[in-house]
Amino acid sequence: MTTGDTFPYDPAWSSEQARSVWVQPLPSHTVVACDDSRILGTAHMGRNRPGAGAHVATASFMVARDARGQGVGRTLSEYALSWSREQGFAAIQFNAVVESNEVAVRLYQALGFNVIGTVPQAFKHPTLGLVGLHVMHRFL
Repeated sequence: MTTGDTFPYDPAWSSEQARSVWVQPLPSHTVVACDDSRILGTAHMGRNRPGAGAHVATASFMVARDARGQGVGRTLSEYALSWSREQGFAAIQFNAVVESNEVAVRLYQALGFNVIGTVPQAFKHPTLGLVGLHVMHRFL
C-alpha cells in the first residue's frame, strides 16, 4: 500500500488508520495469507451494498511486494470466490481496480470477471498520472 500505485488508499495512513478501513466489522470477513510468521497478503470480503444490493459481494486484496508472482493473489481471490458462494451471494463486484494494475486485471479476468465499466481518470497514479478505475463483475 505504501507505493500508492495499485490501491486507492492513502499511503501516508498509519497502521491503525489502515487497519480500521481494512478490517471491517461482521458479517464482513478478513483473512491473512502467511508463511510461518511472514505475511504474504490479505483480503477482505463482504456485501457490496446494504439492503437491495446485499446479494452482491465485493472483495479487495493486497499482496506483499516480495510475495508477488507466487500465486498469493490467485489463492486469496479463489478463497474470496468460494467464501462468497458459501455465504449465498449471487455475484461479486470489484468497485475500483486500477486499470494500470495489469497483473490484477489479467488475474481477475482469468477467474471469470469482466470489466463492466471504467471510471476515467479516477485514480491518481504516482508515476502515470490520472488513470481509470475498472468496475469488474462476475456471477457466482
